[in-house]
Amino acid sequence: MNSTLPPLEEIAMIRFITGAGRRHPIAVLVVWLLITVAGFTLGNAVFARMTTTVGTVPGSEAQRGAEALGDAKLAPPVITAVVSGPPASTPAFRTAVEAAVTDLRVIPGVVAVSEPFGPTAPAAPDGRAVVLDVELEHQGDLLANRVADRIRDIGDTAGVTVAVSGGPLTDAEFNEQATSDTRRAEIISAPLLLILLLIVFGSLLAAGMPLLIAMVGVGGTFTALLGLSFVTDVSIYAIQVTTMLAIGLGVDYALLMVSRFREERATVEDFDEALRRATERAGRTIVFSGLTVAVSLASLLVFEDPFLRSIGLAGAAVVVIDMLAAITLLPALLRLFGRRIKPVRRVQGRGRAFALVARGVQRAPVLVTLAVVAGLLVLALPAAGTRLDTSNPKSLPAGSQTRQLADALAEHFPDLGGPSAVTVVVTAAPDDPRLATFANEIGAVPGVAAVHSGRTGGGLTVLQATPEHPTSSPETGRAVERIRALDAPFPVLVTGDAARLVDYKDQLRARGPYAAGVVVLATFLLLFLFTGSLLIPVKAVLTNLLSLGAAFGVVVWVFQQGHLAGLFNASDLDGIDLTVPVVVAAIAFGLSTDYEVFVMSRIRERWLAGAPSDLAVRDGLRRSGGIVTAAALLLMVAFAGFMTGGFAPIKEVGLGLVLAVAIDATIVRMLLVPAFMTILGRAAWWPGLRGGARRRAALAADQEADPAPGGTGSPAILATSVSATSPATSSTNRRSTPTSTP
Repeated sequence: MNSTLPPLEEIAMIRFITGAGRRHPIAVLVVWLLITVAGFTLGNAVFARMTTTVGTVPGSEAQRGAEALGDAKLAPPVITAVVSGPPASTPAFRTAVEAAVTDLRVIPGVVAVSEPFGPTAPAAPDGRAVVLDVELEHQGDLLANRVADRIRDIGDTAGVTVAVSGGPLTDAEFNEQATSDTRRAEIISAPLLLILLLIVFGSLLAAGMPLLIAMVGVGGTFTALLGLSFVTDVSIYAIQVTTMLAIGLGVDYALLMVSRFREERATVEDFDEALRRATERAGRTIVFSGLTVAVSLASLLVFEDPFLRSIGLAGAAVVVIDMLAAITLLPALLRLFGRRIKPVRRVQGRGRAFALVARGVQRAPVLVTLAVVAGLLVLALPAAGTRLDTSNPKSLPAGSQTRQLADALAEHFPDLGGPSAVTVVVTAAPDDPRLATFANEIGAVPGVAAVHSGRTGGGLTVLQATPEHPTSSPETGRAVERIRALDAPFPVLVTGDAARLVDYKDQLRARGPYAAGVVVLATFLLLFLFTGSLLIPVKAVLTNLLSLGAAFGVVVWVFQQGHLAGLFNASDLDGIDLTVPVVVAAIAFGLSTDYEVFVMSRIRERWLAGAPSDLAVRDGLRRSGGIVTAAALLLMVAFAGFMTGGFAPIKEVGLGLVLAVAIDATIVRMLLVPAFMTILGRAAWWPGLRGGARRRAALAADQEADPAPGGTGSPAILATSVSATSPATSSTNRRSTPTSTP
């Protein structure tokens, strides 16, 4: 035996599942059709069940403080408006605003309306604007829209500019943005993917199959998210992330199997045998690839944040749906329509460029490794200065009402448009003499500009501490920690955006190592089962970390530091959304392993066929280079489609994944993989795959298979590789083909 593990294409479960699609194509097709139709009809209801809650830590002090405010009804929904234009003292301006205030106060469900012209009203330094706060009885879209419409009427009567949002209006706008971004991405990505697939396959039928799998994956995504919405919160951009994955991985897996089928058709005359070989071999790769991505996403379950958990559950479910569709629906489709798909043409020099690159790397593997690692580390440097921030109006497009309100507040009311206040919930009556002393202590904390008394009720008093620095700044974070460390004479809970950010960072520090451990251990075990090697999984983990670090470093350089941010319409962000690093890390690490499996499957086949290690690497890259490049390009198009939307966190995720895929499929797979494999040599396959007489036989054929730089290999060697890595051919296939016994 050449391996301590059974050949993976002979795993009974994979053989059975792929065989089901081949044996019962109509039944499999009907089942997936029903799943897809249900997803695009019933599953669409998930859009109405999405929440805007992102980045919460159940049980944290910030969360307990928010819940205390809610229980005491000290944080009711509030609609805020800025009315600006001519001087506020203008009679027409004042009359129109006062008439609106009178009308608002009699609307059922409106609790209170602030006085825009009173002595306690905020004053605009330029005297050209007033601010209105309308407190609502409950969180309802109908009531909020009625209030907003009446406020907008001021602009029609007085010729002024009105920006109104907040409360239910902001929640609805985030939901609408998520929905429109998803639709836009699908509309943009689909035709581009079809064009690229037509270029790859040269056939509309073959090109349509990956898109069909992607469509099935999207439908399954909606169904999975709808089911999860009854168990946990589904965030506004959980659906965007999972739809992005469904499209990208669906296309990738289908591309892999259809390409393998065309290859087998070129070397095996019997259609049934070619279909069996293609579906079992590609199915093996797809299963292990899908499992690595699913486990990587499932690692998010170790976090307490319901959003991250929902991403982990939904993402893993989506990957499994794509994987199952690829290994069941595709065999069924190929059984029904595969005879109309032309075999791949034997083109002299196919993959020659990848073999040339590999040969060049193998001549100086240590130098290449040092140069590439140094370059990736330089790209990763900005990631060391990552500053996390909460989702806020800047996450939305400049044309959104929520963003316009924030900009109007910043322009006309700088004190109101600054960083979010640190909310201190005190269990004390407002006339408690100790309260004033405690408020003075808060005001003396470095980083706190001022302290104001807020609402009272239910035995609670709220103090609002205005930070001197942005919410995401380290200074504000330290101010929160110092306020919490004060020796208060009564129970105190510190909440608000800055406090939530502090608690979230604590969660990342506490739970992050466990998530990383799950991903690394699972990746190691799956790659060990796939290759039979202990060193190849170690190499994969290290290269994955390099590509991930480089990609995220560029994301920070663009979105946080502002370089080229204008290209993405995402300037003036204070930091990276607090959930983005974890989401990008989980998905990118899984995708990096995905391409590792793609490449190593072909290298492993050549090694099992008897090729020496260096030749196996060159030939494996020659055979897989084209498919990995095409798969990466298609995945990048799918991810890039989501960068055309207006939601900044999704743009950050999209750019991070596009870069991670690009770096991994080019620099890592084409340079670091052959360099590392050359440095390791035969030891790369320790302990599972050992050399022997089969390798000595291949040595004699080395020059024939790869006679010179850029050599493409002889048909004899190619045929040997095909037959040596699969079960014996069926009796119906009597084609004369050189064989070898692995």
